[in-house]
Amino acid sequence: MFEAKYKALSLTQPMAWAIFNGKDVENRTWPTKIRGRIYIHASKKLDQGHYIWISNNENRLGLQLPQPDDFIHGALIGEVDIVDCVQNHGSRWWSGPYAFVLANAVIFEKPIPCKGMLGFFAPKLTEVSVFKLGQ
Repeated sequence: MFEAKYKALSLTQPMAWAIFNGKDVENRTWPTKIRGRIYIHASKKLDQGHYIWISNNENRLGLQLPQPDDFIHGALIGEVDIVDCVQNHGSRWWSGPYAFVLANAVIFEKPIPCKGMLGFFAPKLTEVSVFKLGQ
């Protein structure tokens, strides 16, 4: 196994998907000093509450939410920059109490299967996965 170039953060779907569809903050109950590029990991769970919230706000958010079975799970799905951590933000996605401010999200053409963990973690990857990430 190989360690990935960046740390990763695991999110439930549909919030992992939302990062690559205009979600510019990631709300957490804890702050971070981490800045720079990270991978976004889609956990194996679908959060029904978040799915319903996005579904009810599709027009306001300018999104068309995929069907629950269409989400990718258990994989690194892209990367993004954390540019700040704040306790208040004007984003329509902000709910606090802390928000990691995100920029430059890039979704991978093909997801990289990977086991997730809580908090920031160093993904353990196979040689094939490392090759796909260009490391």
